[in-house]
Amino acid sequence: QVRLVESGGGLVQTGGSLRLSCGASGNAFSFLAMGWYRQAPGKQRELVATITSDGSTNYIDSVKGRFTISRDNAKNTVYLQMNSLKPEDTAVYYCNTESQWRTYWGQGTQVTVSS
Repeated sequence: QVRLVESGGGLVQTGGSLRLSCGASGNAFSFLAMGWYRQAPGKQRELVATITSDGSTNYIDSVKGRFTISRDNAKNTVYLQMNSLKPEDTAVYYCNTESQWRTYWGQGTQVTVSS
């Protein structure tokens, strides 16, 4: 079982930055691929960025060049650095992983970008 806890959300103006963190329980973190998703009001949850166990990353087109996903295996933590934020980035951001054929989600952290 994996417990995920996000933090770092908040209210920021357009063009600002936030760094989200997601702490994971257990001692298998370094073997897990991790992802950040987001869900805006009235919209489906969408995958924003992923990072594999060996550090390979992938992003949706709308955040490329603005967001950076990274991980610190010593701290069992994955990060999402968000720069040049736009109002359309407003959403609840969730951390995600899969382990032993189960999918795990954090509770989410709200990011609000004011125009």
